[in-house]
Amino acid sequence: MNPGIDLQESFVEALTGLGLPSEIAKLFWLPLPMGLMLVAATVGVLGTVWLERKISAAAQQRIGPEYIGPMGTLAPLADGLKLLFKEDTVPTNADPWLFTLGPIIVAIPVFVSYLIVPFGQNMVITDLGTAIFLWIALSSIQPIGLLMSGYASNNKYSLLGGLRAAAQSISYEIPLALAVLAVVMMSNSMSTLDIVNQQSGYGILGWNIWRQPVGFLIFWIAALAECERLPFDLPEAEEELVAGYQTEYSGMKFALYYLASYINLVLSSLMVAVLYLGGWDFPIPVDWVAHTLGLSETTPWLQVILAMLGITMTVLKAYLLVFTAILLRWTVPRVRIDQLLNLGWKFLLPVGLVNLLLTAALKLAFPVAFGG
Repeated sequence: MNPGIDLQESFVEALTGLGLPSEIAKLFWLPLPMGLMLVAATVGVLGTVWLERKISAAAQQRIGPEYIGPMGTLAPLADGLKLLFKEDTVPTNADPWLFTLGPIIVAIPVFVSYLIVPFGQNMVITDLGTAIFLWIALSSIQPIGLLMSGYASNNKYSLLGGLRAAAQSISYEIPLALAVLAVVMMSNSMSTLDIVNQQSGYGILGWNIWRQPVGFLIFWIAALAECERLPFDLPEAEEELVAGYQTEYSGMKFALYYLASYINLVLSSLMVAVLYLGGWDFPIPVDWVAHTLGLSETTPWLQVILAMLGITMTVLKAYLLVFTAILLRWTVPRVRIDQLLNLGWKFLLPVGLVNLLLTAALKLAFPVAFGG
């Protein structure tokens, strides 16, 4: 059953009951999921930017933002407003069409990917049977926008940054896809809801991280490289390329890159939580706790509480990984471009292939433990 369709039908029926034609009611529904997705993604980015500043300050024994809102919580919003009103310039001799399309092509696939992220049992905008395939396909669009921006900027640093971004993304997409394919093989489905449900029932012991530890590491390393986080921020290395493909951008075009970068980090962390950490599942099985306390899971108030706790659990798991990514920024030095490409092609790719073949063999040998 598709939870998104049920919610749509309920919304349309409610408006139809008020006297609106069903066609008009459906038109009112169309912008709601996308609007909710945009708001949730933007709030997640604001929280991540604030965390990045506070954690980075703590790592360097500084205080970080303090005066713009309580503990500096409004500092990311102030940054966004500054970029909104900043002058938008296009370099001389740059290609204006490609220069403008680049940030849009980078940002839109990341936003759309949130359609398939489940925050709870019935809390996903679109439950697609090919959700994982859609996410991998959308993530492969980003390098086109990055290369387009670097080429169109009429700047040698931007061009080098765009070329690095494309090479890095292609190098790490394949190991990432192999790691995800092993999880899909165990779950017998590409639906994100099915993958989480397959991990439920045994609490923390049923999470895929125990059955796919190598795949988890491959996925996390590849996700950091796809998000261009340190130690894999070669496409925008300030000491070498000023800001890489972003060098000539200002105003809202730069804001789109800034937004897409952090949204991609949160999205990758959410996907790790869904694929390997049980999604909204609790470390202790809910039915065991309910049985111990003598409660029924069908009780309405208990279902509401469990739904809210499920969302909290998903977000907590994701932000634990965001915290790890921020901490790595101040812990691990930046690698060279040849080391980065060698890690992707000569290490992660063969290890990912072996992990996939081993998963297939174990699935045949132990079908119960490996989702057969």
